[in-house]
Amino acid sequence: MELVKNLEKINQELSGAGCRLVAVSKTKPVSMLQEAYDAGVRIFGENRVQELVAKNEELPQDIEWHMIGHLQTNKVKQIASFVNMIHSVESFKLLEEINKRAAQHDRVVNCLLQIHIAQEESKFGLDEKGLLEILQNEKLASLENICVKGLMGMATFTQDKEQVRSEFKSLKQLFDRVATLELPSNVDLKEVSMGMSGDYKIAIEEGSTLVRVGSLIFGSRS
Repeated sequence: MELVKNLEKINQELSGAGCRLVAVSKTKPVSMLQEAYDAGVRIFGENRVQELVAKNEELPQDIEWHMIGHLQTNKVKQIASFVNMIHSVESFKLLEEINKRAAQHDRVVNCLLQIHIAQEESKFGLDEKGLLEILQNEKLASLENICVKGLMGMATFTQDKEQVRSEFKSLKQLFDRVATLELPSNVDLKEVSMGMSGDYKIAIEEGSTLVRVGSLIFGSRS
């Protein structure tokens, strides 16, 4: 019941904020995901392709699967038939591959462009110049089997709440700037995916529309 209580608490904080929960279920057993599903969760986030594929086969088919980890182009084909959203797109080449594989299944895959907002070098992502290069690439409009839905970013892992807040603020401001551009019809900027277990409350205050929460729901990683 602990899991259900955890979910109730998070859902209360999200209600009225225009923000949805992505339950980050990496390393967790299918039984735990089923418990969360029974408690109303429909969006689950995984960061490894193999685990995502295996869980998709075992769990209810109305789950909206989000790939939130770093994705290699050669792995796209394994998830293209069912993944709803990929949060971690950071190259035009990867967009082209997602488009190609989604077309083979006659479906559209939603994508978020990952922006590097943290001070840590280890985190992936585009800078503003790289983001604009993708959005203004003349080939983008021809990718009919993807839809760019917004931006994703990960804040620095730090106790400094003001630093985290300023990083989230910078992502939201970048989102607002690019949302004013004239963009092709397969770009529909609606989502700002930011905030995890340690900082999701700040992310909500700064305009997040998707928070990726794992350990606060399922307990710390096994």
